[in-house]
Amino acid sequence: METELIDKMPCHNNQQLKNTESPEHAGKHVRFARSSSVEESCPDDKGPCQNQTLSDIQGQIGPQLKLLPLNDQIRELQTIIRDKTTSRGDFVFCADRLIRLVVEEGLNQLPYSECTVTTPTGHKYDGVKFEKGNCGVSIMRSGEAMEQGLRDCCRSIRIGKILIQSDEETQKAKVYYAKFPPDISRRKVLLMYPILSTGNTVIEAVRVLNEHGLQAKHIILLSLFSTPHGAQSIIQEFPDITILTTEVHAVAPTHFGQRYFGTD
Repeated sequence: METELIDKMPCHNNQQLKNTESPEHAGKHVRFARSSSVEESCPDDKGPCQNQTLSDIQGQIGPQLKLLPLNDQIRELQTIIRDKTTSRGDFVFCADRLIRLVVEEGLNQLPYSECTVTTPTGHKYDGVKFEKGNCGVSIMRSGEAMEQGLRDCCRSIRIGKILIQSDEETQKAKVYYAKFPPDISRRKVLLMYPILSTGNTVIEAVRVLNEHGLQAKHIILLSLFSTPHGAQSIIQEFPDITILTTEVHAVAPTHFGQRYFGTD
């Protein structure tokens, strides 16, 4: 799998990210950072573009790319995960924290309806409830690291699985196993894949979901880190999909699977 190709990778993340405030962020439906500095590989592949910003990338990719609002807590977690000196115990702990933040924001993107309940004191309270028909799908093996975070937030949610590996001869992504709820075509899906590098694995996974009748507009991809190339490849193939991540950077920490599952 693409997330398990590199054993160790030094921290190359030199972004200077900052939150931006605007009136639209005050609403409950818009919670994402709008612009930050980021390095991206130049078209000629001779090196990173130093003046590329997330607003530029989002302008190229579109509004389907969404980012968690950056704060010092998220920045610290990103730093620890990228640090080659981090112990496996600390790596897993920080990865789980970051996963939980991504999952909770992913849940905010699911449809809900308004409802009124009666409190223990007999008063009426106008609230909301999530609509039924949501499920998670993890791309094995690294995607399974995000399952517990989803279950912690939704105890009874259904979770499907897809196993995709690169063919040894052609190096193309190949589906070896797929199991979904029988009514997957009528559900909203949180597709879990921590590190989005080339995007090939996710593209193949979405194709499998399409074959089972699920439209891309009903898929929200949850990832921790993404490269501009990976996000753009997926959006070009499936313009209606939503990608939710904490960071877009030219260098993805593709050692995640090995560090998290203890195979390094």
